[in-house]
Amino acid sequence: MERRSTSKKILLVLFIAGLVSFGYAQQPMKVGIVNAELVLQKSQEGKRVTAQLEAKNKTLQEDLVRLDDKIRDLETRLNTQRLTLSQEALSNLMADLDKQRTERTRFVEDSRRELNDLQIRLFNRLQGELRPIITEIGKEKNLDLIFDVGGGGIIYFNPAIDLTDEVIQKYDASKGSE
Repeated sequence: MERRSTSKKILLVLFIAGLVSFGYAQQPMKVGIVNAELVLQKSQEGKRVTAQLEAKNKTLQEDLVRLDDKIRDLETRLNTQRLTLSQEALSNLMADLDKQRTERTRFVEDSRRELNDLQIRLFNRLQGELRPIITEIGKEKNLDLIFDVGGGGIIYFNPAIDLTDEVIQKYDASKGSE
């Protein structure tokens, strides 16, 4: 009976010692956040990129207005001259109108694609320029993780907390024993 009690005490001491040493080995994780959207709005380069996108959008909108004016002019001519035009002239005018409408549709699609591609290129460049700065700040402040509160996920992490290799080893070991 005394032997059993001694064994329990030894196990309890070992368990507590393990918990205490585990507690000392574990340090609280240090986390930082960045609002990338706010960086875009408030930084000089972010403002420049935004202005560049707005200027491109304005140019495309002006071109679209010109196309709309051409279509409106053709529609006006068609409505006012419908009764006085020959059948051939009427057909040509209707064909021109269809051509302008098709051109407008294509222009809108191409413009959206062009603006979207420009936005992606500019934002990717900006993100590429920001990442080393964020990494440097993370290292300076001894942070383990930096999140983008705008939904971008993890921007920086301390490689010391990456468990990927350990997970791979244990996973492979578990599959090797089957």
